[in-house]
Amino acid sequence: MTATAGLRLGPLLRYVDWETGGSATVWVETDRPCVAEVRCADGASGATPTFRIADHHYALVTVSGLTPGTTTAYEVLLDGDRVWPLADSPFPASTITAPAVPSDEVTVSFGSCRWAAAPVGEHDPVGPDALDTLAAHLAADPTATRPDVLLLLGDQVYADETSTATREWLAERRDLRVPPGAEVTDYEEYTRLYDESWLDPEVRWLLSTVPSCMIFDDHDLIDDWNTSAAWLTEMRATPWWRERVLSGLISYWVYQHLGNLSPADLESDALYAEIRSAADGTAPLRDFAARADAEPAGVRWSYRRDFGRTRLLMVDTRAARVLEERHRAMLDPEEARWVRDQALARRDSYDHLLIGTSLPWLLPPLIHDAESWNAALCRGDRGARWARFGEKVRRGADLEHWAAFPDSFAELAGLIAETGSGPDAPATICVLSGDVHHAYVAEPDWRGAAEPDARVLQLTCSPVHNSIPRLIRLGFRFGWSRLGRRLGHLLARHGRTGRPPVHWDRSGGPWFGNQLMTLTLHGRTARMRLEQAQAPSGGPDSRARLLTVNERELTGARFRRSHGRG
Repeated sequence: MTATAGLRLGPLLRYVDWETGGSATVWVETDRPCVAEVRCADGASGATPTFRIADHHYALVTVSGLTPGTTTAYEVLLDGDRVWPLADSPFPASTITAPAVPSDEVTVSFGSCRWAAAPVGEHDPVGPDALDTLAAHLAADPTATRPDVLLLLGDQVYADETSTATREWLAERRDLRVPPGAEVTDYEEYTRLYDESWLDPEVRWLLSTVPSCMIFDDHDLIDDWNTSAAWLTEMRATPWWRERVLSGLISYWVYQHLGNLSPADLESDALYAEIRSAADGTAPLRDFAARADAEPAGVRWSYRRDFGRTRLLMVDTRAARVLEERHRAMLDPEEARWVRDQALARRDSYDHLLIGTSLPWLLPPLIHDAESWNAALCRGDRGARWARFGEKVRRGADLEHWAAFPDSFAELAGLIAETGSGPDAPATICVLSGDVHHAYVAEPDWRGAAEPDARVLQLTCSPVHNSIPRLIRLGFRFGWSRLGRRLGHLLARHGRTGRPPVHWDRSGGPWFGNQLMTLTLHGRTARMRLEQAQAPSGGPDSRARLLTVNERELTGARFRRSHGRG
């Protein structure tokens, strides 16, 4: 008798079509080969056979026939047997909302840096998970407004910082005294990280009913991934790095990247077609990952999504780097051209531009100046001794944001100014970032040059579920202070870096905690809300809740701190 196929992970609602409102994609992992099917209550449906990667089985189901402007419940079937919703699920039905077409309103929630939540009943040392808390809130209140899309800006899993349960599981597989110790090493161990993160009941339900867009950051592979050419040379000399980077890229392609693509993109993707047609797609996907590691410029992880009158450019700021010290760039030339082309294409077709980059463009000024100073040292501008010192400081202090690539910082400033100027300029250009384990709002000006017509903001929000040492908190606060700015100016003078093309003020924050930021974009107006997960009050029925700590209009007059110029 043939065993019945089971659902290992998912479903995740990924792409929802905002051009016609008629299609969506749903990702699942199953425990054996089968046909995965999604059936909606309104008659929309889709089905596809699973594909195989390293003894795991996956499907990305394209659902067609959705009715624009409606919400419909759906179920998942494997070989005709219903496996979702779970039989004993306490959650509302998973639904797909097909946007009205045309639409000029979208709600976007974003954040980054999420350790898997502690198991139910166990103490969570970093406090309540903001994604968990959002899920519980939406499940408990059917009238609550759900985001139209969730942007996860990196560190969806931590390959280099594993939980106690995962370390125990790893210890049963291999000797943790051998490098890389309690970090993951291969594809099977990566699947464990995704299981741990996405089988969380609240998060599993949330991701089944709110569409998501994702991009990696360093911890999806390793802390400070691609920080410098010297770092990469040292990593490639270790016996375990090659398997780690290939498994990291393969798992990212399977678990995150595929779902970022539209059905049309999937239809024209030769690699996807090859993997689906193969009995086992591991070999071609491994070959692809090897090419992506050896020749990053030949692979594009960045992508564009249009949500009605809002455009999202999700930009890869990890794999696309140029690391040669004299020509360092956050994006290789082809990637930079792609970003430029996508920002400037048909500007009259969008009112808001969102640039998703895991790493903030605008940092606390002291940190920006420290990173640009360090880049000058590592480049050899102050001699070989300073260059060696600079490399040590770069790695020790994680000096690898946009400011550590000064030419790329300036190019992005120029692109934003060009995109945001003229009769076709959008109302807002928002750079959405995470990484730095706190939230803030910063606004640039162009040092006496013509200001863009668009309102330009750096919106940074992290972590979703993580921590930040007290000393680093103090460092971030100091980085925004007058004294911090003055110290930064001294570093810039020593490094002979010159002034950046913009200067900026902090108009909100810093805020520390597990948090999510939400943008409501309607016509040419924009509003921001920052919510933090607050621990239960202690009563028998108490639970974590989301507390709004800041809410503001983004399309009104610019806000300036009285002491913030630098």
